[in-house]
Amino acid sequence: MTATPTRPAPTAKQDTASGLTAFASVMLFIVGVLDIFRGIMAIAEDDIFVTTRNYVFEFDLTSWGWIHLALGVIAVIVSIGLLQTAMWARVAGVVIAGLVIIANFLSLPYYPVWSVVMIALSGAIIWALCVVRRGDLFDLSEERPPRNL
Repeated sequence: MTATPTRPAPTAKQDTASGLTAFASVMLFIVGVLDIFRGIMAIAEDDIFVTTRNYVFEFDLTSWGWIHLALGVIAVIVSIGLLQTAMWARVAGVVIAGLVIIANFLSLPYYPVWSVVMIALSGAIIWALCVVRRGDLFDLSEERPPRNL
């Protein structure tokens, strides 16, 4: 007869850490999907975008579209890795969110309000991924044991 190993019930600290990681994962997924849509709109040269003259970081609208599309696809992939609380995904999530902030700052004149919203969301993602310590994480992809209240 073999005993099945039981996992101890997660602590409040682990619950908070797992919740912040889940928040970052979902928000990074949303930011990625929205960046994909923004990239597609820019590649199609939609009339939503504002055109400005004499902007220091001026690229062709299609170039910005490809940049946002690539960042969006990578962000969606990394968000899936965050659900498994992988350390590579946490590091990549911070890097991708930072690149999304930079890309949105540089493309600010083309779509100003949306760029500010994306910068704020990416800042929240970076905060959520950096505030959690590695030892406090509970794997979000596994079934959690029942909690005794």
